[in-house]
Amino acid sequence: MLNRLEMMRIFCAAAEANSFKEASAKLRISPQSVTRAIKALEDKVGEPLFYRNTRQMHITDFGEQLAQRARESIANIDDIFARSNKTTAADMAGIIRIAAPTTFGRRFLPPILSNIAITYPNISFELKLSDAIADVVEQQIDIGIRVGFLRDSSFVARATSKVYFYTVASPSLIERVGEPQTIQQLLELPSIALLNSNSGKSWPWYFDDGQQYKHKHVSFMTDDPETELNMVLSGNGFGQIADCLAAPYLQSGRLVRVLTSHTPPPWDIYVYRPQRGPVPARIRMVYDEIANAFSNMQTLKSA
Repeated sequence: MLNRLEMMRIFCAAAEANSFKEASAKLRISPQSVTRAIKALEDKVGEPLFYRNTRQMHITDFGEQLAQRARESIANIDDIFARSNKTTAADMAGIIRIAAPTTFGRRFLPPILSNIAITYPNISFELKLSDAIADVVEQQIDIGIRVGFLRDSSFVARATSKVYFYTVASPSLIERVGEPQTIQQLLELPSIALLNSNSGKSWPWYFDDGQQYKHKHVSFMTDDPETELNMVLSGNGFGQIADCLAAPYLQSGRLVRVLTSHTPPPWDIYVYRPQRGPVPARIRMVYDEIANAFSNMQTLKSA
């Protein structure tokens, strides 16, 4: 009988393959062994991990979430046996390339990296800020941060905390046009739209129960969240702003939340790194430091 770690290794290989046959070839075991391991794991977790028929298979949403957690756990176990008992000064020297969303990275990463740089002066950082999804291969990214969705199975990823998006406006705008009581009323009022850097289209507004709406009356559009926030603060329109950006202005009264009963579910903040051979000690350390800091997001939001 396979132990749990072996089952997880087989499952992760299957999650990254197009078929159980492909996974079996990669692991050098029989396709029947892969099928048995997946069935045994499904029985243990009590959830289907793949949708499969005679021609193809697809991993389930639960399976994707389990695969992300499993890769992280397996990588940590492998690191235990890969690393020596002592970390030398040479292990903590060299460049680390990090990719992060522009505003998020600008606001929250510098203090974390500054503390690491003081402790480990031989580590240097290259921080790339962009709201477009980073090409980790072309840009040689060692560590990335992403807000929202992370479906790339080639990453070791950790969901650290969550970001809420609030529908907000300035008091002056509400005094001028009134406070909407329904989503439909909101859509008839001026809005500030944020461009999706990957698609070139504006992000829809999200609400509870999976509702999404396109902007009807856009008074200003930008691909920069800081500019979006400033235009909302200036009273030019309603906006959906991340709680980590809106918090100080809500506390001071410069912004007011509307339609609070329709607040959408939060998005995850992921810290990820590619899987490409042995991971240097400095990258493991910085990855853990960033992930731990983001896990205590309330401290970051009040910074």
